[in-house]
Amino acid sequence: MIVLGVESSCDETGLALYDTQRGLLAHALHSQIAMHREYGGVVPELASRDHVRRTLPLLNEVMQKATIQKQDIDAIAYTQGPGLAGALLVGASFACGLGMALNKPVLGVHHLEGHLLSPLLASQPPEFPFIALLVSGGHTQLMRVDGIGAYQLLGETLDDAAGEAFDKSAKLLGLPYPGGPEISRLAEFGNPGDFTFPRPMLHSKDLNFSFSGLKTAVLTVIKNQTANICEQNKADIARGFVDALVDVLVAKCLTAMKESGLKRLVIAGGVGANRQLRAALNAVAAKRRFQVYYPELEFCTDNGAMIAFAGAMRLKKNPAAATRDYGFNVRPRWPLHELSAA
Repeated sequence: MIVLGVESSCDETGLALYDTQRGLLAHALHSQIAMHREYGGVVPELASRDHVRRTLPLLNEVMQKATIQKQDIDAIAYTQGPGLAGALLVGASFACGLGMALNKPVLGVHHLEGHLLSPLLASQPPEFPFIALLVSGGHTQLMRVDGIGAYQLLGETLDDAAGEAFDKSAKLLGLPYPGGPEISRLAEFGNPGDFTFPRPMLHSKDLNFSFSGLKTAVLTVIKNQTANICEQNKADIARGFVDALVDVLVAKCLTAMKESGLKRLVIAGGVGANRQLRAALNAVAAKRRFQVYYPELEFCTDNGAMIAFAGAMRLKKNPAAATRDYGFNVRPRWPLHELSAA
């Protein structure tokens, strides 16, 4: 079964073809970073318009890479939510329109389920069950995953997500958008311990997170510096911030692993590409003797491959999940734990 995946939830347009027998056939991605950088963040209307321009050329690109015809597609999966409403509507209308033209069934996929399952695209995927740390955009969640659709929410952020804290703190330091990778790179030149920031909810005795206070602490430190803050000061602040955030994420993961008794931890989402987080988790996993799995770096951020794969797994479990009813709706807000196992 060949599934076409369409991702358009925010500022990346991604299309991919996944075959349940041969694996990932092809994927293509267009990032809007250069367009949004001028504004310091994503402009929803511009994002939607750009998705309109990119979907058809990307479809042609993946078809050429896979060397198949459109009629060879068995089903089309698209991101139904969560995300920006206008951006989601572009992908949904494109997928359903193409499905109608080809008389192929379509399936709405949860964006975060795509991220959650993306490590399964690796050459050595994890087996179920596992604990998953989902750190994607505005989401920071710990989940127990027992199978496709079998997700138990263990803890989540009560305010800012880790990715938001990265971006907001980077902006305070005058770093360009997207700020997460920039502040991570800058932190590598910082001196550990020169600036110590709070570790929010580190000892809360639950698996929830809170990062708004950490961002505020960064703001306070910057305001207390001289007007002409030097580059080394910025690097030291970045290092203190990253160390604090990573400490919290690692500690919560350790607690989840201990309480569950499981030996497999999956990291999914854009922050999963963070080098400091990966290094810290790898070190503690070696010490505590559990395994950590990450998506390939190209699949950490939004992409069509994870949507095609999630759609294929849903259809493999329940072939009736796709429909030829081409009316569609999107769900800008859609908690992952609301998904059924069906």
